[in-house]
Amino acid sequence: MKLLICRTIIIYLCVLFAMRLMGKRQLGELQPEELVSTILISNLASISIESEEVPITSSLIPLFLIAALELLGSVLSFRSQKFFNFLSGRPKTVILDGQIDQNALRMLRLTTADLMEALRGKNIFDPREVSYAVIETNGTLSVALRPEKEPARLADLQVKAEHTNATIPFVLDGQVLEDNLRWCGKDRAWLERTAQANTLLPEEILLLIGNETEDYFLLKKESRHPGGSPMR
Repeated sequence: MKLLICRTIIIYLCVLFAMRLMGKRQLGELQPEELVSTILISNLASISIESEEVPITSSLIPLFLIAALELLGSVLSFRSQKFFNFLSGRPKTVILDGQIDQNALRMLRLTTADLMEALRGKNIFDPREVSYAVIETNGTLSVALRPEKEPARLADLQVKAEHTNATIPFVLDGQVLEDNLRWCGKDRAWLERTAQANTLLPEEILLLIGNETEDYFLLKKESRHPGGSPMR
């Protein structure tokens, strides 16, 4: 049992390191080569964890080889568009000026039902409202609406709005996000004053969001008695 626990911890840390090495894109919507790398790494990790008779290096060496190949592929894709197209393919236009390109759907092996489902995921129920839609290399659908179907913006209404930064978190689960404070022109002293004004310590804050103004939203953590009822 101890050996299994140790092997699991070692493999977990090595896979985590390999995924971090391959970059943040690996954690989002995957390109084909990234998906292959992820599947292979997970299989290698599971073999090493479950099969105690297999030396742990038998999984670690190919694991980091796959990570190295992924990094090499990323570098070559950055330097060569042809190589990127070879690995990931090209985006494919499926709707142009409200017209569905049936040939493009056949090439992508997508049904009209698949396309309509993807459009509904963008809150679009009528393809005639779409000016341009493309299936990206990672399989997601990107859509540009016709100009008359775009939601109205303040600039369109000629309404002048005071510029403010986006509302972002300053504290999450008691953890202070120093970079976000600095980005909005605030510091730890401001945070402590805000916490004091609410009779709290920073680590007792569940959520604190705001921007460069003095307006903010604060939610404190709920403290519970041993019996389970929250303190007020």
